Amino acid sequence: MSPPQDSAASLPLEWFDYELPEELIAQEPLPERDQARLFVLYRHRGTWEHRHVYDLPELLRPGDLVVLNNTKVIPARLYGVRAKTSGRWEGLFLRRLTTGQWELLAQTRGKPQPGEELIVYPNATAPEAQPLRLTFEGKTDEGHWLCRPQSEMLPEQLLAIYGHVPLPPYIRQGRDRPEDRERYQTIYAERPGSVAAPTAGLHFTPRLLERLAQRQIGIAFVTLHVGVGTFQPIQVADAAQHRMHCEWCEIPPETAQRIVQCREQGGRVVAVGTTTVRTLETVAQTGPIRPWCGETDLFIRPPFTFRAVDILMTNFHLPRSSLLVLVSAFAGLDLIKQAYAEAVRQRYRFYSYGDAMLII
Repeated sequence: MSPPQDSAASLPLEWFDYELPEELIAQEPLPERDQARLFVLYRHRGTWEHRHVYDLPELLRPGDLVVLNNTKVIPARLYGVRAKTSGRWEGLFLRRLTTGQWELLAQTRGKPQPGEELIVYPNATAPEAQPLRLTFEGKTDEGHWLCRPQSEMLPEQLLAIYGHVPLPPYIRQGRDRPEDRERYQTIYAERPGSVAAPTAGLHFTPRLLERLAQRQIGIAFVTLHVGVGTFQPIQVADAAQHRMHCEWCEIPPETAQRIVQCREQGGRVVAVGTTTVRTLETVAQTGPIRPWCGETDLFIRPPFTFRAVDILMTNFHLPRSSLLVLVSAFAGLDLIKQAYAEAVRQRYRFYSYGDAMLII
């Protein structure tokens, strides 16, 4: 579901590029989530200041509404070997089809043939478990693998035994550690379904939520299950021609009601993360905010009229990504480029385990 956009306006992809020293890509989370730095960008004034995430309650106003994505990351990364050749392979579980097949984003040397068996090793939480066998049955039009597990257990049960935290490749080359099971997950994660974390939410702590409530700043939840395409670079030279993958999302009735009340009372809607923005704007672009669930392929790019979101809290995003395009639509491309250059100069920590930006 996405509204029409003016496709005539070209957006050269190089506009959304920037230089980032590799040492600024955060490899570990901070010991305390809300101690992360917060780059506060005032988009209408074109100014900024440097704060910390724990300052968020003072940066907002009583009556504002903070909207969080309560999706839960599943341990979707799989490691194993091909039974026929003993060649290593790794994959990312995307979904279970109605046929019972697993759709995987996977890679290995050579080309597996239909009927070939793949062996998956258990993770560190279940070292005594027997390896899981998958039967390779072909590929989708997009090149994703189709495999059938030789087990009657549900995917969530099998992934709990055999899956690993699906860290992005820029964090330790995607290799997880036991502590990532807790840290690559928001504290309010509730609904399993994502293969990547809604990273802006990783900064929230119980004490931060409590302080927001004490300031009469509301909290509400939406769900968007983050797909593998969210963080991938745009592949076309004209970013305006990029096509988003579909992701399932939902605005529950209580959240829709609270957003309407917030606006009626003069409060501001604060979206935590680009996934929350896409969920809210998918509905708002076609009418008033209302309860809704379904798939969205909304690509937010300049020019774009935001109808639901007033303030955005987000992490720093990869060059040439749809997420950087989104924040450029929200704050203005020139201002975002200036802000990112300043963040590099000030040695902010970038990407999933990095620092955050608040765009007011």
